[in-house]
Amino acid sequence: MEYAILDIETTGGKYNEEGITEIAIYRFDGDKVVDQFASLVNPEIPIQPFVVNLTGINNAMLRTAPKFHEVAKRIIEITNDAILVAHNAQFDNRILTTEFDRLGYNFDTQTLCTVELAKQLMPDMASYSLGKLVQALGIPIANRHRAGGDALATVELFKLLLLKDAKKEMVQQHIKTNPRKNIDSKLLDLIKAAPTDTGVYYMHREDGTIIYIGKSKNIQKRLNQHFTNDNRKSKKIQLEVTAVSYEKTGNELIALLKESEDIKQLNPKYNRALRKRAFNAQLTSFKDSNGYINLKIEKVDARKKAITTFSNLQSGKANLEKIIGKYALCQKLGGFQETDKACFSYGIKECLGACIEKESPQDYNKKVTEFLSNYSYQNQHMLIIDKGRNPQERSVVLIEKGIYRGFGYYTLNHQITNPEILKSIIRPMHNNRDAQHILQSYLRKRKVIKIINLDVNHQSL
Repeated sequence: MEYAILDIETTGGKYNEEGITEIAIYRFDGDKVVDQFASLVNPEIPIQPFVVNLTGINNAMLRTAPKFHEVAKRIIEITNDAILVAHNAQFDNRILTTEFDRLGYNFDTQTLCTVELAKQLMPDMASYSLGKLVQALGIPIANRHRAGGDALATVELFKLLLLKDAKKEMVQQHIKTNPRKNIDSKLLDLIKAAPTDTGVYYMHREDGTIIYIGKSKNIQKRLNQHFTNDNRKSKKIQLEVTAVSYEKTGNELIALLKESEDIKQLNPKYNRALRKRAFNAQLTSFKDSNGYINLKIEKVDARKKAITTFSNLQSGKANLEKIIGKYALCQKLGGFQETDKACFSYGIKECLGACIEKESPQDYNKKVTEFLSNYSYQNQHMLIIDKGRNPQERSVVLIEKGIYRGFGYYTLNHQITNPEILKSIIRPMHNNRDAQHILQSYLRKRKVIKIINLDVNHQSL
């Protein structure tokens, strides 16, 4: 029996959307290491700041690193016919399986977790985190939170665990098969029948009631994640679901808007999290006693008029900092500095002195008004054009006087700015703060094919 002992570092981020930044694998024959592989990996997505602080791996280091598809063959070779061993093996196996799924390859292997094994063979340890456990056992560890260092420490830990389990009974008991091998045939059929397109999916129980609504850029892949996950909610869904219906949307923006609307309308049993507001921070403005327009990021307050909304305060402040830099505004009047003196930006000549009344309110407010005119969603009259459900189609989202009216689809020969054409293709939807937040947030972060600004006097729907 041979083992592939590994450690993976990732970008962090949303569950099943993480990318690998570093991987180290040691092939172990039960006595010695017989092969090894280690590499940084370009995840093609940014690393979360807290992960940079933890591992020391940053985006610049990975620009010239191989992408996962360039190291995938070597990973398959070194893990072939071996049991995957890791400290928290479920995590490492999930990350690898997800990466191979993106390549269309079924990475299927047995796993063995040294956390679980150590708890059985050494039940009195104070902690089972890798760092504290190996320290307590006198195992040296270098380059903590780097794949190579952590994987080597796991090799030495595994050697010790094998010695303690002389009959290999515990090792055999803790070997796990890929969760996909144990998946119910009913769920496998639901996965196989699902499309790989972007859209919204609806899980039904036997009487047809919708128990969960979700959206994904790949519906089939997302169902596979639901039906192999072992958290409490996923297990309940797996027991109840008997059918899955879906609606292709062609792009993620419409999927997000439709998911939000349908959850509000249908109130599914397992969508508690998405019934809550999707945003927790807002950008507001007010005029101070000196006549300057101040901008402020604050917690959501429905009593105040929001210029735009953000998922959280951190995101709002990061965006406001960019706005202040772009429009040469004042950090103090943006709520970033409390001082009776000039703000920091004035000292480096990025602020023209509104903080000390050197720049007149008229000149300063003109810049703020320009920003509000360009940025404010409230007065927008536009069509957001993006990919449709097939190559001959485009999607359109209509915003009229800052109100989300709905979405539709058209073939490429349609003159969609014609009000009569718009009336015929737009599916009316509810305008609410969640929908507005989805639109504002999406347009800040992602590109669409184009935006058509409408004449403010165009015929209303």
